Amino acid sequence: MDLDPEVEPYSEAWYERLTLLLGDAACRQLGFYAIPSDFLLSVVIPVFNERHTLSELVDRVRAVPVRKEIVLVDDCSTDGTRDLLKTWQHTQEDDPRNRLSIHFHDRNQGKGAAVRSGLAQSSGDVTIIQDADLEYDPAEIPRLLQPLIEGRADVVFGSRFLGDQPHRVLYYWHYVGNKVLTTLSNCFTNLNLTDMETCYKLMTREVVGSVGPRLKQNRFGIEPELTARIARGGFRVFEMSISYHGRTYDQGKKIGVKDGFQALWCIVRYGLAD
Repeated sequence: MDLDPEVEPYSEAWYERLTLLLGDAACRQLGFYAIPSDFLLSVVIPVFNERHTLSELVDRVRAVPVRKEIVLVDDCSTDGTRDLLKTWQHTQEDDPRNRLSIHFHDRNQGKGAAVRSGLAQSSGDVTIIQDADLEYDPAEIPRLLQPLIEGRADVVFGSRFLGDQPHRVLYYWHYVGNKVLTTLSNCFTNLNLTDMETCYKLMTREVVGSVGPRLKQNRFGIEPELTARIARGGFRVFEMSISYHGRTYDQGKKIGVKDGFQALWCIVRYGLAD
């Protein structure tokens, strides 16, 4: 049985043909499922000085076979990113599968502030946070969506450390720091996550509506704060493996030692009280 190349991946017709070809059990094992035609995914992309990677990243996001709104929040970039986004804002095509929503901060505030702005503008059934630096691959988004669309989860964390996806080998002490922060976060939240600091956090509309308006952190402390508020809300949390193509500081990596200490403070602060 041949699959029609015109059939959209993850559509009802696509899934029906695959189940006839492979069987229901094989489709479940392979992660094949149907995404409802009226489903909307919000992709929140905080942006700061990502002129050299942003175009490719947005192209990759557009290629994900899901109806999307792509929410780009520029945190006062100074490398030409802002001009690029303004060009897109005035020339974007009418694409019902990929609607751009572009927003600008008047001053640099940090990733957390851009994430908070993006969540406030999102309206999808599920929202994912996506960095603009190509460290995370949008092609993996449909696989991460499955527990949410099937109603088994409210939140999905994409873990870089579950071990069955490609992972660029880089800084050992970053790995140690991440493990320390994740372990301490787990002690306060009673979650058994392997990667609390991951960018890939997918949340249903209910979770975004409950947690988003209460977020306060402006920099990388947004990760432990968001995790603590999700845990306190009693939402069903899944964790799935993802690949990771880390970049060096020469390539533009921004997180530093100061952010690690800020994350420690946030873990304790939001772990103890709302």
